[in-house]
Amino acid sequence: QGQVTESGGGVVQTGGSLRLSCTASGVDFDDVAMGWFRQAPGKEREVVAAIYTPATGTHYADSVKGRFTISRDAAENTMYLQMNSLKNEDTAMYYCAADSSSCTVSSTVDYWGQGTQVTVSS
Repeated sequence: QGQVTESGGGVVQTGGSLRLSCTASGVDFDDVAMGWFRQAPGKEREVVAAIYTPATGTHYADSVKGRFTISRDAAENTMYLQMNSLKNEDTAMYYCAADSSSCTVSSTVDYWGQGTQVTVSS
């Protein structure tokens, strides 16, 4: 059974940086698109960024373009989200996801991580 597991969340001040990691197991890493979603209290889950197979394309939400960078390391079966210039509105639970499509639509995600909390404080 495949699974994805996130790590790297925490509390950071406005303008700071964090890097999230997501490791996949039991999943053919080269055959799935991977992405990050987030959900703030009272809001719907939204896609933050996605990276496609064979890792030649990426997608970013407008709200994070120029600040976040998604990448993947096939040798380590791991995906990363480097988050810079963090804002209060980036505060949310961040979820790693993987699917056989584009990993930009939550309803088609095959694998979800348990989530890691990111809190940006002033």
